[in-house]
Amino acid sequence: MPKNLPNSTLYLLSISAGLVVANLYYNQPLLHDMALSLNVSDAEVSNVALSTQIGYAFGLLFIIPLGDKINNIKIMKINFLILVTSLLGVAISPSLSLMILCSFLVGFTSTLPQLFVPMAAHLSSDEGMGRAIGIVMSGLLIGILGSRVLSGLVGEYFGWRTVFYGAAGLMTVLFFLLNAKLPVIQPKFGESYSKLMKSLWFYFKTESTLRLAALRGALAFGSLSAFWTTFVFLMEDSFGYGSAIAGGFGLFGIAGALGATVVGKMNNHVKKSTLIIAGAILIIISWLIFLISAHSIIGLIIGVILIDLGVQSVHITNQNIVFSKNVEARNRVNTIYMVGFFIGGALGTSFGSLAWNWMGWTGVSLVGLGFSGLILIAQLLTNKRIIQK
Repeated sequence: MPKNLPNSTLYLLSISAGLVVANLYYNQPLLHDMALSLNVSDAEVSNVALSTQIGYAFGLLFIIPLGDKINNIKIMKINFLILVTSLLGVAISPSLSLMILCSFLVGFTSTLPQLFVPMAAHLSSDEGMGRAIGIVMSGLLIGILGSRVLSGLVGEYFGWRTVFYGAAGLMTVLFFLLNAKLPVIQPKFGESYSKLMKSLWFYFKTESTLRLAALRGALAFGSLSAFWTTFVFLMEDSFGYGSAIAGGFGLFGIAGALGATVVGKMNNHVKKSTLIIAGAILIIISWLIFLISAHSIIGLIIGVILIDLGVQSVHITNQNIVFSKNVEARNRVNTIYMVGFFIGGALGTSFGSLAWNWMGWTGVSLVGLGFSGLILIAQLLTNKRIIQK
């Protein structure tokens, strides 16, 4: 297959990645409204966000490796069927337990963007890979942040259930578009599914750069998840704002996310270790700002921009590292990396919620500083023996 990825295909992948991944985050600005509707506590309803992220991690582990074995269109058809059904399940949930189950399935089937990123790398030339990953990741990141804005506004004025009815309709339309336009990639792995899954352990065991990237990604996303999961509680507690304002802060994060293309291009000219360290420092600075900004809207805005820019710097650089090797197994190495990434997100959600209940926003900020500080420590400790060009 020629290594020439048309811009029309690249931007279709980017937009689709954003729309699908948005399903993971619609619930975050709505958690307080959900808690009131279902008559449960904020701590209990935070399990909705947690189950979504755990479901996503499981989907990455068991579905995405199939991209190296099964036609991507076949995977997409099954995923969309379950995804639409699960979104409708969340919308009609009369109880927290059913909502948690449906949210797990939403996460489990919202894994398609993690087929799109390796696909962009596969279809691109070596020189264009960083740019392609950056553009798809821009769409994905804007989807993550924009989802909070959209769900916050819709939830505020039309109710949180409307958000999930709308998401189900949007996914139905997107399915038909992708089915007609998405490039088909025929994978080369001809062995059994069990051998496919066993090979994950081989790559994890033999690739030290992959293990380090997974650790950095987990810590970065854990830090980000701790923020967004508890932010709606801070806005209600400190300012009396509802889900619309909390979700609207995603607009400021989009300003940082737009730098993803620039970060992708920089991967061709700047040392990977330098970009990782710079990203970690940005995240640390953002949490220091958050720590002193529990009652400052301006401080929170600055922190949101910095934390999203820092996380994307770490994340995109990590993906350039892991995709530059093992070309025939990009879906599998992406699986290993992204499973670590979202396990970190689940831990960040859990620790952030616990910290909020015990120490309020100060506790959340300390959790974020702990996660981001470990990124910097891990990178500095390995710089002398792992050189990433």
